[in-house]
Amino acid sequence: HLEKFSPTCFLLSPSSFSLSLSPPFPSLSPRPSPQRTLFLSTGAEAVENAIKIARAHTGRSGTIAFKGGFHGRTMMGMALTGKVVPYKTGFGPFPGEVYHLPFPTDYLGVSEDDALAALDLCFSADIEPTRVAAIIIEPVQGEGGFYPASASFMQRLRQVCDQHGILLICDEIQTGFCRTGKTFATEYSGVEPDIMTLAKSLAGGFPLSAVVGKSEVMNAAKPGGLGGTYAGSPIACAAALAVLEVIEEERLNQKALAQGEQIKARLHQLATRFDCIGNIRGPGAMVAMELVKEGDAARPDPDLTKRLVAEAGKRGLVLLACGVRGNVIRFLAPLTAPAAIVDEGLDLLEQALSASLA
Repeated sequence: HLEKFSPTCFLLSPSSFSLSLSPPFPSLSPRPSPQRTLFLSTGAEAVENAIKIARAHTGRSGTIAFKGGFHGRTMMGMALTGKVVPYKTGFGPFPGEVYHLPFPTDYLGVSEDDALAALDLCFSADIEPTRVAAIIIEPVQGEGGFYPASASFMQRLRQVCDQHGILLICDEIQTGFCRTGKTFATEYSGVEPDIMTLAKSLAGGFPLSAVVGKSEVMNAAKPGGLGGTYAGSPIACAAALAVLEVIEEERLNQKALAQGEQIKARLHQLATRFDCIGNIRGPGAMVAMELVKEGDAARPDPDLTKRLVAEAGKRGLVLLACGVRGNVIRFLAPLTAPAAIVDEGLDLLEQALSASLA
């Protein structure tokens, strides 16, 4: 492709790769409504444009997000993000009319009823539902700690949105493309979002993101209101087409489920030996373990988490921490990784955890 011409603005001269990628998107997961796709470069861009589209469609300005959620480092992305350190510290003020609800997390003592009661309180104390354009949610929180939203909660949230004419935006930037054992995590709930944001695994590391939504919603923006010079890079779109081929040829949803069982089985073994492992969770290959003191969920251990990340690094194992309490280790091994390599990483994890507790 580069031999033909350097990529220019997609809006002015769309490439064959971009046009070839567009048709498969609506059919990747079952959605009854006609869909349209907007390609961009980054996840934050996808989120920003999803909010723009929601406002254009509804004529409303308010947005509701969740504590612990992560939606990017741009100004609206930070406003939507429900975690201060390190994402929001020193960068305010942020765009207004963004409200945060507690994310339903049984392990932390927050039930679905608690979250929905907080939504009712938001409607009565902060903003009337007729001024809310969208509710944005990660089907499984990423930076917030890999807490999954249950199918019943997603369905109840869909009902509230339908009742008040609010759009439901599912942020699948981290959960999408087979990570959870479904092409998109929202499929576990049977809920159809009005808008979905995608990035990360979409193009296998190349800068590409997308907003996929119901056609009637996506059409609300006026011509020229959406886009960007580097949006829908033809090179990234070519990479995304290759990713879709790998997903099908290597059956990555099935691999994600198998990998997740492999990781969780080993973590449960470790939990019988180390009482610092308080909880193991996550759908498919989006797995996390919560580190606490003496198995007590109310006593998070962020210091142990930091030591474990450092000890693992000394052994050549890259670990990432997350969670609003800074005490969660997340596992995101490549879905194409052989089981033997995953086992090798888990061996190093065990060694690092033993050293961290010594």
